Amino acid sequence: MTTLDIPELALVALVGISGSGKSTFARTHFGPTQVLSSDTFRGMVADDENDQSASTDAFDVLHYVAGKRLRAGRLTVVDATNLQQHARAGLVTVAREHDVLPVAIVLDVPEPLCWERTQARSDRTFGRPVLGRMQRDLRRSIGRLEREGFRKVHVLRGVEEIEAAEIRYEKLYNDRRELTGPYDIIGDVHGCRAELEALLVRLGWTLHRDEAGRPVNAIHPEGRTAIFVGDLVDRGPDSPGVLRLVMGMVAAGTALCVPGNHEQKLLRKLRGRNVTVSHGLAETLTQLDAEEPGFVAEISAFVDGLVSHYVLDGGRLVVAHAGLKAEYQGRASGRVRAFALFGETTGETDEYGLPVRYPWARDYRGSAMVVYGHTPTPAPEWINNTICIDTGCVFGGTLTALRYPGRELVSVPAAKEYYPPVRPLLVEPGLAGGSPSGVERDDLGLDLRDVTGRRHIDYGYGTLTVPAENAAAALEVMSRFAVDPRWLPWLPPTMAPCSTATVEGFLEHPAQAFEDYRSAGVDRVVCEEKHMGSRAVVLVCRDGTGARRFGPGDGVVYTRTGRPFFGGEQDRALLARVRAAVTAGGLWAELDSDWLLLDCELLPWSAKAGGLIREQYASVGAAGRAALPAVLEMLDRADGRALPVGELRDRMARRHADLVRYTEAYRGYVRPTDGLDGVTLAPFAVLASEGATHAGRDHGWHLALADRLHTADPQLFTPTRRRVVDLGDADAIAEATDWWLELTGAGGEGMVVKPYAGLAARDARGRLLQPGVKCRGREYLRIIYGPEYAEPDQLAVLRDRSLGRKRGLALREHGLGLAALDRLAEGAPLWRRHELVFAILANESEPVDPRL
Repeated sequence: MTTLDIPELALVALVGISGSGKSTFARTHFGPTQVLSSDTFRGMVADDENDQSASTDAFDVLHYVAGKRLRAGRLTVVDATNLQQHARAGLVTVAREHDVLPVAIVLDVPEPLCWERTQARSDRTFGRPVLGRMQRDLRRSIGRLEREGFRKVHVLRGVEEIEAAEIRYEKLYNDRRELTGPYDIIGDVHGCRAELEALLVRLGWTLHRDEAGRPVNAIHPEGRTAIFVGDLVDRGPDSPGVLRLVMGMVAAGTALCVPGNHEQKLLRKLRGRNVTVSHGLAETLTQLDAEEPGFVAEISAFVDGLVSHYVLDGGRLVVAHAGLKAEYQGRASGRVRAFALFGETTGETDEYGLPVRYPWARDYRGSAMVVYGHTPTPAPEWINNTICIDTGCVFGGTLTALRYPGRELVSVPAAKEYYPPVRPLLVEPGLAGGSPSGVERDDLGLDLRDVTGRRHIDYGYGTLTVPAENAAAALEVMSRFAVDPRWLPWLPPTMAPCSTATVEGFLEHPAQAFEDYRSAGVDRVVCEEKHMGSRAVVLVCRDGTGARRFGPGDGVVYTRTGRPFFGGEQDRALLARVRAAVTAGGLWAELDSDWLLLDCELLPWSAKAGGLIREQYASVGAAGRAALPAVLEMLDRADGRALPVGELRDRMARRHADLVRYTEAYRGYVRPTDGLDGVTLAPFAVLASEGATHAGRDHGWHLALADRLHTADPQLFTPTRRRVVDLGDADAIAEATDWWLELTGAGGEGMVVKPYAGLAARDARGRLLQPGVKCRGREYLRIIYGPEYAEPDQLAVLRDRSLGRKRGLALREHGLGLAALDRLAEGAPLWRRHELVFAILANESEPVDPRL
């Protein structure tokens, strides 16, 4: 058996003459979607797989498809003769364009056997001399393949060797996804051994020393692994000491290391290459002169074996010296290595004569966290889930480590300025000392391309396709009416009603709400009074420092579509009252946060929807109240004249009574307000605070905090009445039903039934549950469905309403909202949070019955 080692991601070219069995080999060892056949593409463009005149166009299409597959990270196999150097050059070019390794598998089969196979095929009409020329081309090609750029060449000679071959996939050296950490990622050391020792000790590591007292290894009691981002040497006082410690840790398996540009330059010098001795290399060479030649040889071998970057923790973490764009991660090419070592420049120089670095991090859209160094910065900055942790220790700054996955930054100060920087290392105003998790500077990271057009989103709780027309509608709202995207971390999902009631005279009834959750495996629910007002999301900051998380400001109040609620001074006054209540209730300290995100209902309905009530509801009520009494009067006269109008008169009387109930229903949600006078706020969930999403807490916790806000300011905050119901307790169900009947009978809208476990509750199969279903009262539903909806004939029609689309929409928006809260808690960049909020708003364009 012959084993062929092939990288998991590669462009594989099968090389062989016609009849050598390339297609059979491809079918045997690769999936049908992995194989691109030149015959198939000739058929696509010319309707004839043997039309050689179509080869140029066929290979153009083949190369295009191969490029798309390689860009997506998929192994691609090209089934063609590939006997001509120009044909193979095209494949090598495609592989290099996508930074994957080209591999050749040669099938060397005797020409007589190939001719025998060719004669047996009716679609092969060329003569044997053609096959002879192919065989000669094959002989010339075998020795050239490596020089042409193929990184691996496997030659299988004869049928037996081909049939016995086995493909074995090998990971690239940079693919260490199986290593999950936790990690202490350490920035550019530049020969500052004393500071490195101090930092390791502060991080909890124990140093091991040799007989001469030199540190040669370090071990963490919790099993953490250190990762060095390169530039261990040059400029500082003890580059050999740093190398001795790092090399020992790597050899012992307690550390990983990627190379920096300074290590690469040192390696070239040690190998006798002609390099310019500058930027601190002279100091390193002088220090190495005092070391044993064997140790210097070990340094050369160590640096030569370093991998340009690492992909770790299932692809969630990437470490490279100068950073790495998403399309380069997990790839292998000279271009990838150059970017990892040196980054990217604009081609310009600054006033100090240094190259201007291209700000690749501002355009970064990858899902992996990228940690890097290379360019010293006064304080680490999070930009689109990337962070530079080179804080200029050798220049008199600090030596910094990022603790992963916790995102905690730990620094030790430099003992002195060992090397004067060409560009001054100045701390920006407001950044002195930084913060435990760094400074978030992703406000410049929004891009129109992140949200426009047809988009497919995998948000962790599911996948979603946003149609281009829905995205356009959301963009209209976001760009013209919504609050600053930095202050819009979440939008509330739509809510579906409970299943249609089977109880006589009701369209919605608690019995169906309870059964909906019982059938999903929920054993405990909370029934919350449904406040008839307008949904209001409140993001409130304790003071100006809390607003650093979102930008200038101290809070915002917005509607369920992201628009400012009242706007201007009234919103600021409302925020001030909320802030005071949160302070009085002790929530800042309890949640260890400078900001809170609250989901609320603002009452009365008329405070926000006054125009809607006047134009859509009051006008109907006024017209009916003016017309129907006159109609009844005329019918009474006709009845007095013995005309047969009794049935009509009864119907008009019922209509008039229904209209009176309709008018009373919407008037119950209208009361006068003047600024905040008469306005109340009913919070029912504390969604998030600094570093935490509270979606996993039960509703009892959320409502208890809401009660504390009511206690702190009973004039502003309205409590939410509720009942907790065990769905296996018939008495509890009956009591909750009676409470709902009493609530709705007194003019209340109804209730929302929720899984008590919280917003992130799941069913027995692990699927998200509806976060709540609304169960609205009979009189409130008159506003929604019209004054006479409860008439038996109309109720019968309404009972056929379809809830599937509404429920699907509610679940999608709920999952997107949970994902947005998760990303907010983990400190994800603005664009990753905003794409989810934008998708929620885009979903609102779905054609769903607005009455549901």
